[in-house]
Amino acid sequence: MNFIKKNLIFKKENIYVILVILLIFFLDRYAKIKIINNFSDDIYYINNFINLNLIWNSGIGFGLLNFDSSLIYNLISFLIGSVIIFLFYYSITLKKTEKLIFSIIIGGALGNFYDRLSYNGVPDFIDLHYGNFHWFTFNVADIFISIAILAFIINGFFAKTDK
Repeated sequence: MNFIKKNLIFKKENIYVILVILLIFFLDRYAKIKIINNFSDDIYYINNFINLNLIWNSGIGFGLLNFDSSLIYNLISFLIGSVIIFLFYYSITLKKTEKLIFSIIIGGALGNFYDRLSYNGVPDFIDLHYGNFHWFTFNVADIFISIAILAFIINGFFAKTDK
């Protein structure tokens, strides 16, 4: 069984999956490092719809499940790490389109997971707004994850099913 999984991982199309994951991970890291190293406490106004505002998120997506307890934080981090590992092994068995979608999700999730382990929080810094309405502050990894989830949903509508 291990031999089969090892051969599955090193198939040519799965090497592309790993490259996409790494590309997204490093794009996310680059953006976060730039923001963390060059950001003051000020909000940077870009235009009428976008600000850069560094916020540390210790919860999960969009600040949900934000707790002060380190036990809960560590439990959520363990759960997130487990889901990433599961998604990676699951993704190597999928068709090419689904492999790409899952690799984008994994790349973004891995970027945020790295931050949870390194900083005990995820740096979110993109603030979309219209007037006084502000969307949740997010980062580059969240953009990739959201686009991939949208692609997954759209793909589900158009994928051919065997009946």
